[in-house]
Amino acid sequence: MSFTGFPVSALDFYDDLEVENTKSFWEAHRATYDEAVRAPMLALVAALEPEFAGDGRSAKVFRPHRDVRFAKDKSPYKTHQGAFVAAAPSTGWYVEISARGTRVGAGCYRPGDRLAGIREAIDDHRSGSELERLLATLEAEGFEIGGESLKTCPRGYAADHPRITLLRRKQLMVGRSYGFEADAIGPGLLDRVREDWRRARPLVEWLAAVP
Repeated sequence: MSFTGFPVSALDFYDDLEVENTKSFWEAHRATYDEAVRAPMLALVAALEPEFAGDGRSAKVFRPHRDVRFAKDKSPYKTHQGAFVAAAPSTGWYVEISARGTRVGAGCYRPGDRLAGIREAIDDHRSGSELERLLATLEAEGFEIGGESLKTCPRGYAADHPRITLLRRKQLMVGRSYGFEADAIGPGLLDRVREDWRRARPLVEWLAAVP
């Protein structure tokens, strides 16, 4: 199945789900989710996967159910549909649709044991300066830098370190929103995502190179 865009009914589905996030609503509108949300997302990432997936990795379209075991909010369903193409563990490219339209992202969202190595690479003048240049370029192109950060300095690093803001990060991601105009949900979305993922490739490769 080739990607032909997301229908407006996908946006309407999430508009309504935000108001009535219940199992009864989901079951009554499951066909809309399958046809207007999940199927186009599968087609979108299938078109992108050959260029971006690394080491035989495959794209992941996330499940719609929320993990509410330890959450105060017990709403059972996510109010967006995301998909991820991995270049390395927890590192790669992201695309999402919600009531607010589509957005893209890239980076490392769960570094785990790799976090210490990423911080060492940030600390190193050469690789750390390279990362700063990559992020500055992406910011100039309209991307926003995001991800969780420590409120204090990580152990072993001084508060006056020239890259202390980056060293505090527990995640490192960039992203930007497209909205819900025709070119943000129609067939042309494929080219927009592909171009922005290409722009973010140097950042993904920097992160993926850290052992």
